[in-house]
Amino acid sequence: MLRAPTARQCAARHASSRLHNASRTSSIPTFAHRITLARTRIPPRRSVQTQQNSQFEPLRPPSPSSLGRPQAARQFKRSQRWGRRLLILAAVGGSLYLVDRVAFASGVGRSLRTFGTGLFVAVDYKMNFRPEPILGGSIGDLHRRSAERLFELLRANGGLYLKIGQAIAMQSAVLPPEFQRMFARMFDDAPQDSWQDVEKVIRQDFGGKSVEEVFGVSFTGEEGKGIMERRARASASVAQVHWARLPDGREVAVKIQKPEIAKQVGWDLWAFKVVMRIYTSWFDLPMYSIVPFITERLMLETDFESEARNSEVMRKLVDSEPALKGRVYIPQVYPEFTTKRILVTEWIEGVRLWDKAATTGRWLGGYGNGSAGVHGQKLNFEPSDMEAARRELQQNSLKEKLKPEREQWKGRNGKGGLGVSSKDVMTTMVDLFSAQIFKWGVVHCDPHPGNIFIRRLPSGKPELVLIDHGLYVYMAPKFRQQYALFWKSLMTFDNKTIADISKQWGINAPDLFASATLMRPYEGGDGSTKGSLTKEFTGKTPAERNFEMQQRMKQGLREVLGDEDKWPKELIFIGRNMRIVQGNNQFMGSPVNRVKMMGNWASASLFQAPDLPLRDRFFYAWRHLLFKTVLFATDIAFYTFKIRQWLGLGGGMEDEVEKHMAAMAKDFGVELQHEVFEG
Repeated sequence: MLRAPTARQCAARHASSRLHNASRTSSIPTFAHRITLARTRIPPRRSVQTQQNSQFEPLRPPSPSSLGRPQAARQFKRSQRWGRRLLILAAVGGSLYLVDRVAFASGVGRSLRTFGTGLFVAVDYKMNFRPEPILGGSIGDLHRRSAERLFELLRANGGLYLKIGQAIAMQSAVLPPEFQRMFARMFDDAPQDSWQDVEKVIRQDFGGKSVEEVFGVSFTGEEGKGIMERRARASASVAQVHWARLPDGREVAVKIQKPEIAKQVGWDLWAFKVVMRIYTSWFDLPMYSIVPFITERLMLETDFESEARNSEVMRKLVDSEPALKGRVYIPQVYPEFTTKRILVTEWIEGVRLWDKAATTGRWLGGYGNGSAGVHGQKLNFEPSDMEAARRELQQNSLKEKLKPEREQWKGRNGKGGLGVSSKDVMTTMVDLFSAQIFKWGVVHCDPHPGNIFIRRLPSGKPELVLIDHGLYVYMAPKFRQQYALFWKSLMTFDNKTIADISKQWGINAPDLFASATLMRPYEGGDGSTKGSLTKEFTGKTPAERNFEMQQRMKQGLREVLGDEDKWPKELIFIGRNMRIVQGNNQFMGSPVNRVKMMGNWASASLFQAPDLPLRDRFFYAWRHLLFKTVLFATDIAFYTFKIRQWLGLGGGMEDEVEKHMAAMAKDFGVELQHEVFEG
């Protein structure tokens, strides 16, 4: 059926015809052309009649049958499941982190860090400790990266780990040189805690009392009250020290344990035990048997009531010893202010041993005068000092320096010193620690230069002040007598006695142990241990020889610790004491014959024991007189080295001993570097 064209179709047809004609006549559109083009774009209005005649279909929704079968929405169940797991894990991990941080002062996290680093180092050594390491490089490279990892672990964990690191540093002379150089940096000061933490510890230990109530101080300079510095004068790994002046005029050192130590110490020592047990079994080294004794000593070092008792014991022993009274001073402890985490002692004005220039420099404090506080004299505090302290409290709150410096003895240019002899200083020091080891059996095991102050007596002689009495060893009478006899036998080359005592102590290498005890090569033995450890090195490359040496040094350690049950654990810390004293003597220029002095104390202690039968006393006294003639030979060697030192031809006796010890140690695969003790 034919239909007539609609009006819209006709209009569109005419418009296209006109547009075609216009484009043929001219390519430039005219004004009329633009109007015509615009009209063609406007749709014509539909009349009511047109809408009614056109076909109309209303909008209807599709029927369900036309949509097909319904499909379930995609759930992403696996992603949702892992998302929930991650959220739960994050929530649990965050909660555990907060609990560990608040309740245990990050003790668990520190332990995990220890296990991770320890495992990494152990695997590295297990894989690469061989002449040609799997990962390339050399055994020295292996030592270097392991030392860096352990050093960073100790620094990151802080607290008691720094104490362990310092103990390693003082014994690091027998470690590879890479460890020696790394651990020599363990003597840096630790950062101090905030005053808010200090107040918290004091309130907890004194039943909620404030600092002002406990010590009777005022931080506004109130009349009739004492004053206290809120900025620490010294800060170490376990505690920090603040200066205070009590209302009665006593100047005191307030040693306050850092609050996190009490929460961390259990975790830290447990982690140390676990790592050492793993290393003992994995590397076949007899080390774990000494770990419980070490952890016990370290635990006691965090107990300030134990430190106070050690200090009072040493104070009474020094005062009762005629050879030391007036030459050595132990600061007084004030028990009314002392708890397990707070120790208050007499404040000491003096020069630390490491300041050699200030110790031996020219005295400018006036003839017949001594240092402030010698023999426990009360420190002078003028009214002008109190006025200056009040001004300081107002101007520098929380950072105040209230203590008078008392450095008039330095002179106007500040270059003066105590003017004491280094020989007198070291004579007093060796006498003190020899008496501790051989006569009393009560040994201060941390005599590093920071724990020793030097003051000048009015006579011009030095007074040695010993502080920090936390790490002590108490020797049984039988063991003390054996150790003294062992030392005397070393000086007389009595190899039979040396072998007998070594056997009683479970040591299978007496000549090696003798050298370690003397801190110098022992020339009287048969050299069997050295011979067995250093044979069969000919024809091998340097890398193979170095590897074999270190393997046999491990065997030498097993020989020294032959019977772990018999081996006296006290020898660890006694050896530490003697090594530090040797380092101090070397630092001061080797002014005294340390070996002779210690041998003399060892021999004298054998007949001075109070419970010795009269017959034995006379026997040992006679033997002591004969022994003193033997010691004359050591004087000849000492003064020979002294003359060479004065002429600039070599070092002192301790320097020569160090060289010989280093040469002997090199035969055992160990490089000694005494520089780790400097400073």
